[in-house]
Amino acid sequence: MNSIPTVTKNLLIINVLMFLGTLVAQSYGIDLAKYLGLHFFLAEDFNVAQLITYMFMHASFTHLFFNMFAVWMFGRILEQVWGPRRFLFYYLVCGIGAGLIQEVVTGIRYMTLEAGMTPEMVEAVLKEGTKALHQNMNFIDPIMASLNLTLNSSTVGASGAVYAILLGFGMLFPNQPMFIFPLPFPIKAKYFVIGYALIELYAGFANNAGDNVAHFAHLGGMIFGFILITYWRKKSRGNGNYYN
Repeated sequence: MNSIPTVTKNLLIINVLMFLGTLVAQSYGIDLAKYLGLHFFLAEDFNVAQLITYMFMHASFTHLFFNMFAVWMFGRILEQVWGPRRFLFYYLVCGIGAGLIQEVVTGIRYMTLEAGMTPEMVEAVLKEGTKALHQNMNFIDPIMASLNLTLNSSTVGASGAVYAILLGFGMLFPNQPMFIFPLPFPIKAKYFVIGYALIELYAGFANNAGDNVAHFAHLGGMIFGFILITYWRKKSRGNGNYYN
């Protein structure tokens, strides 16, 4: 791994070690996602540090593999262009930003469900919901059950930061041809990124979390990435420097 830049290499190592640690903890009956995954801020298990730790947790080997493949494939290029400090800052800020967007979306979903419930039903969820889920149980009432899952489910994965990396590559190298399976022809990086963003936007509204994928967190990572890159470009031009 000597050819891989320092930050990219360390991100790969840390994520793999965290995944292995998750498997070891599971063998002892410990769910690390309860402590390190990102919970809704009203949940009992929420901790502000989860805005960082959640992006180093993954739900499955496939989840880990595809995220780390993208970090290796595109992240190392951004690190070579920006340098390690700026790349690490970009990665962490976009990952945190994705988590914040996920919190906002979860909050909207929570308030929507809460509006259709009595105060007693909401209070029951707040008091008993966490304990019920820890015992692999939930409320019989479907609205209460949905509110409980919204309140106490956790988000894990580096996908928000990864989508920011994809956006960064597309903005730095917009006309770079890319071969994407199963397309039989190459497409420019900028169209690849736009296509991914549109897919995530559609999936976010269409699925309403039914597929257990945090689509809006992915978009959140891209939004924060766009803001950062746009700011850096304006700052560089203001200093008389050229920024690709």
